[in-house]
Amino acid sequence: MSTRSNEILAMANEENVHFLRLQFTDIDGIVKNVEVPKSQFEKALDGQIMFDGSSIEGFTRIEESDMLLVPDLETFQVFPWKTEYGSVGRLICDIALPDGSPFEGCPRTALKRVVAKASKMGYRMMAGPEAEFFLFQRNNDGDPTPRTHDTGGYFDLSPKDLGEEARRDITLVLESMGFEVEAAHHEVAPGQHEIDFKYGDTVMTADAIVTFRFVVKKVALNHGLHATFMPKPLAGVNGSGMHVHQSLFGKDGENAFFDENAEWELSQVARGYIGGLLEHARAYIAITNPLVNSYKRLVPGYEAPINVAWSEKNRSPMIRVPARRGVGTRCEVRVPDPSCNPYLAFAAMLAAGLDGIEKNLDCGDPVNKNIFVMSQREKRRLKIVQLPANLDDALTFLEKDTVMRDALGEHIFEHFLHNKRTEWAEYIKEIHDWELERYLDRY
Repeated sequence: MSTRSNEILAMANEENVHFLRLQFTDIDGIVKNVEVPKSQFEKALDGQIMFDGSSIEGFTRIEESDMLLVPDLETFQVFPWKTEYGSVGRLICDIALPDGSPFEGCPRTALKRVVAKASKMGYRMMAGPEAEFFLFQRNNDGDPTPRTHDTGGYFDLSPKDLGEEARRDITLVLESMGFEVEAAHHEVAPGQHEIDFKYGDTVMTADAIVTFRFVVKKVALNHGLHATFMPKPLAGVNGSGMHVHQSLFGKDGENAFFDENAEWELSQVARGYIGGLLEHARAYIAITNPLVNSYKRLVPGYEAPINVAWSEKNRSPMIRVPARRGVGTRCEVRVPDPSCNPYLAFAAMLAAGLDGIEKNLDCGDPVNKNIFVMSQREKRRLKIVQLPANLDDALTFLEKDTVMRDALGEHIFEHFLHNKRTEWAEYIKEIHDWELERYLDRY
């Protein structure tokens, strides 16, 4: 047993932990876990707990189903709520094959590979997400409904914001689990909220997003509400995004995006990174915005980006460079939504940025005019292209992008495409209420 393992056992004993959840995500980003009792803690900490990988979406075939859960011991946390059996702890795990070698279908491992590439190039990516979500009412049977719990708007307070108490409790739980929450507020749409936590190392931040989504849903349930990270659950109002602030730091600890002598004080590294994000945007959007519903958010009129461009002033392009410089120099990618698998989304965006640095791509001049009100002719003149309008188009761009294939690895890439092509095929076979209301009587 390692020193860290012994520390965890001591903490578990002190906190009266009787069960330990070994968590991981499938390719779609859904949290899975194997729970073990106290008698198995040492075995779990040693990475000796096995599970059936063939039961997990996109993992492996039934004839090669045995998988190992290899815990990251730095992710140990005790959930703040108690059960009749005592406390419950958790560890986030990587997936390995029975011989201990990494499983190529593990999303967390895929991100670690791209992070390792960045490290070889001399960079460390830092990421800060801004995740939005909706709180809806439940019916008498406890099932979620699309009815919002308030009529609040941006930054509104009680009594309009009936989710304030739930949001406060979410914040307290997050802080008890080591999060540094920077802001929590009502968003633009009724029932919509945002909680921002401090930026951090890429893998750690992806872990935090997974934990964040779990905590939000759990606390909402405790308040009799349903939390959803569905990007566009309501027509006619803004959808939920997950803007991701990104920066690279060099081995000297300095922000590699900052150059006080350069135009806009952005280094060539920053310009190359942003150039790569723009170059591959129409491909990685299938990963950062992975649902049929994701593209209902990415339409004109609701503040969501639909144009492949960057700006240092306004929020209409898909990438914004906030005004702060020095250690805070960063780019904000405004496309992703909170339904994505954060490990794959971060892997894809980091790989795109690194490709831009390697190929010395340049992001060009910023587009500081409001693209939302530009004519198509002006967009063409500025060489501004639009993001894919639906999941099917996004998958076509993704399928042709070798940088994305390398970032995800062959196993995840092929299974992701298969899952999402299947989702699209199921969607287009359905007849929706809008079609019946518009066409049934008219034709």
